[in-house]
Amino acid sequence: MLKIQTKWHKSISEISKEDWERLAGINQIPFFQWDWLKALENSNSVINKNGWQPIFLSAWRANSIIGLAPLYLKSHSYGEFIFDNIFAQIAFDLGLNYYPKIVGMSPLSPVQGFKFFCSEEEDEEQLTKLLINKIDTFAINNNILSANFLYIDSSWKQSAKKANCLEWINEKSLLSLQGYDDFNSYLQRFNANQRRNIKRERNAIKKEEIEISTISGNAITSIEMDLMYYFYKKHCAKWGVWGSKYLTPEFFKELSKECNKKNLVLFSAKRKTSSKTLAMSLCVKNKDMLWGRYWGSDEEIDCLHFELCYYSPIEWAIQNKIKSFDPGAGGSQKRRRGFELHPNASMHRWYNQDLEKILKKWLPKANDLMLEHIKTTNSEVPFRN
Repeated sequence: MLKIQTKWHKSISEISKEDWERLAGINQIPFFQWDWLKALENSNSVINKNGWQPIFLSAWRANSIIGLAPLYLKSHSYGEFIFDNIFAQIAFDLGLNYYPKIVGMSPLSPVQGFKFFCSEEEDEEQLTKLLINKIDTFAINNNILSANFLYIDSSWKQSAKKANCLEWINEKSLLSLQGYDDFNSYLQRFNANQRRNIKRERNAIKKEEIEISTISGNAITSIEMDLMYYFYKKHCAKWGVWGSKYLTPEFFKELSKECNKKNLVLFSAKRKTSSKTLAMSLCVKNKDMLWGRYWGSDEEIDCLHFELCYYSPIEWAIQNKIKSFDPGAGGSQKRRRGFELHPNASMHRWYNQDLEKILKKWLPKANDLMLEHIKTTNSEVPFRN
């Protein structure tokens, strides 16, 4: 059998879309599709200047690509939504430079699904070990302290573990929509008090004479995406220095292209007496999952956020036979809308023996505490007994 060779790439454009799709699958979740990642680069949202240097690693037999690791070299921890402050603090206490670090994820999107893409003809475990060995060598030669694979696909966990990666468990929110015929059947799962609360919140929007409209896929134009960027920018500005304004207006223009907009759903709000759009939210979809991403509003209207970011997307998802809804990072208010916590694993490698020794001892305890936290929190979700 021909020997495997590896290559490093500074841009996704160095890997053909055809090769990417052959390994990742044309039905890969949108955030790991070639067009989505290319849009992040094309729009200057994810570039070295912003602390996201693409360093994709590929594996080849002769002239045939057989494996891919979508990686980034990072000079900060923003845009990951997994907060590794404790790792950075321990590194600082040991006199180590925590940055730059290697990160594997879909940039700026806390979306589960990261893995090394592997040809069906190859042994995934062996190829994972080979690619991680190459990552190790690159990191050590360049004085990089860690490699971090975030929001991993659960099917890839064992391959990563067998390659001696350490697991760190965090939390994510998820709403299962299976078994619901309509929004009313979704409501029936809650106790009587929370059913009243949700109905009251939706009625508050009706009393304001606000109508919600939905547009998806090829019906979306650059006009709607320009407006969505306006609301995204406005919402980020609301939080001042804490706002997560990572995306450029050009990224939203990229999303209006046919290759990307097929995966989008927009929800917008207008008063019946006006043609002006008051607020918008953007979700991303495939046939099984809906992901909540961005939103913004021109007015502070009670319950409008709940309607545009939770209730209308839930109703749309049920109508379109979507199985699950991932609303994005953060937000204890999600519990009261039926979003339960689930474990979210990331896998890590550290290239300093003292740091690795400390974290190898700490991680099992931290993981147990997180699993207990998830269990306790889910017991408080206001479902019917």
